[in-house]
Amino acid sequence: MRVTPNLLSKGFFGRSLDEFKRLSNIALKAEGTRSATTPYILTTFHDPSSPQTCKLMSDANVGGFSRASLDFIPPNPSSPPSPTSNPAGHIRFHGSISIELPANKPQVQRTGYAAFRTHDRPPTVFGKSLWDIDPYAFLALRIKSDGRKYFVNVQTESIVPTDLHQHRLYARRPGEWETVLIKWNEFVRTNHGVVIEPQTELLRQKVRTVGVGLIDRVPGPFELCVERIWACNGLSQEEIEEDGRAEEGLLKSRHGERIRWGEEKGQDGV
Repeated sequence: MRVTPNLLSKGFFGRSLDEFKRLSNIALKAEGTRSATTPYILTTFHDPSSPQTCKLMSDANVGGFSRASLDFIPPNPSSPPSPTSNPAGHIRFHGSISIELPANKPQVQRTGYAAFRTHDRPPTVFGKSLWDIDPYAFLALRIKSDGRKYFVNVQTESIVPTDLHQHRLYARRPGEWETVLIKWNEFVRTNHGVVIEPQTELLRQKVRTVGVGLIDRVPGPFELCVERIWACNGLSQEEIEEDGRAEEGLLKSRHGERIRWGEEKGQDGV
């Protein structure tokens, strides 16, 4: 699979050159006038320095007792492929949620949250670096969740800097690696966790950061692994197979045996 380069790790001129190549490629393919076919990688977590590309937050910043960490988990080539293993490196967002209030800070009325987000991207010769996801319908995340109530947070170059666009991160298979697709037009504008009215559309040409937060306020440990985040118009065949979605579409006989497309009826008792 050919992907758009990640621009986080290069110097100013290297980032500028990569951005020029990306914009030129979009123009040559006329992807601004039709659906883009190339996935647009927003961030990957394949490198040991990946945790440093993100900002970690929790109520501990205001005196609370929740704890959160971001660790890099290296790839394990010797491990056999399975739904619970990942051949690529990834980050592990983990810790413990507490709703205890600090006794010496009466102004703190609410605790019990933790989150991380990408840092603002370094500038290029074209100016401030922002993601233009306008040609894409979905935000995609490759994750392994513990099933808790996580939210995806998207920050744009909004007039109100504290505005976030949020969407629930629904895991279909907690404890296993999976790809989650979220429609960009289904994000909800919020401010400090409160839905803002009137709603305004996400500024698709000016996305600053993307991240994940846990705000269910349920005391106890949490763990979410993330390998990469990208924009797309659907999954490629390679990604569908990686995610196991092809298996979900298989027919089954009355005995629970799977029937692959193209097999003759009657071979498995149908």
